[in-house]
Amino acid sequence: MKMQISFDLTDLEKAIELAKNVESHADIFEIGTLLVYKYGIEAVKLFRETFPQKQLLVDTKIVDRARESIAIFEPFNVQFLTVMAEANKDTLQTACTHAQNAKIKLMLDLSDSHTPGQSAMEAKTLGFHGLIIHNTEDHIEPMTLIEKWEMVRGNTNLPIFIGGKINRQLMPTMHTLKPEGIIVGSAILKAQDPATEASYFYEECQK
Repeated sequence: MKMQISFDLTDLEKAIELAKNVESHADIFEIGTLLVYKYGIEAVKLFRETFPQKQLLVDTKIVDRARESIAIFEPFNVQFLTVMAEANKDTLQTACTHAQNAKIKLMLDLSDSHTPGQSAMEAKTLGFHGLIIHNTEDHIEPMTLIEKWEMVRGNTNLPIFIGGKINRQLMPTMHTLKPEGIIVGSAILKAQDPATEASYFYEECQK
């Protein structure tokens, strides 16, 4: 499994310092939506300048204006952007077309999908490179993580990443499901020793 660390913070300086401490324990750094909301493209620029060799995913959550959105991030050599599954079909198609031209891979975020199986089935045809399933403890959530996984995995051969409330207790489930990667955020960022915690998850991903 690949290890993706999500920096979904509102303090860019803190995010960069944390990233320096865990750089060797991650395959991908995710620049969270909150950083993009607060700092805009400056957050992406600083991450790229500080970590020139690291793969970057920007959690853009594109739902509209896909062409212009992708053009904003193209100069900064980011590897991945996210698009919401329930965006208009024309938006999804436009996003994939322009991302391909920009040599950026798109991840389809299924957190808003009313029919994740159908979204997964259509994703490859549209041109997406992977899917993101979100784990949640929300009692209103109608499906468990296992149910969502089975529905999505059964309808696609695209890489699937699992994120949301990933902690040590959930790792046996991750080993059973064997996603392409996991996305870990607060379990590392809020840990007393982020580097040690990141090292644990990174080593688990190598098993």
